[in-house]
Amino acid sequence: MKFRPLHDRVVIRRVEEEGKTKGGILIPDTAKEKPMEGEVVAVGPGARNETGALVPLDVRKGDRILFGKWSGTEIKLDGEDLLVMAESDIMGVVEGSPVAKKKAA
Repeated sequence: MKFRPLHDRVVIRRVEEEGKTKGGILIPDTAKEKPMEGEVVAVGPGARNETGALVPLDVRKGDRILFGKWSGTEIKLDGEDLLVMAESDIMGVVEGSPVAKKKAA
């Protein structure tokens, strides 16, 4: 990918949840909600504080994160749907959970 976010922006790939409930019921695509969990694909260099010093971001590439349902701006890069949002829109990092890989169509 040839995209580098600026300032405190972060590029995120949504992590698709399994289309089955715990009881084994299949959920159709039309009934699914957009996931609020994702993987950080790229991060900007950081924001500037009042004195002009660069403050690095707390998230890194590869982190699994949680974000708000309506956070970010949806973009399409290299045929992939991604989100660009400010670091302040991220609620937290999910620790110890491997990132689920997207199934190929």
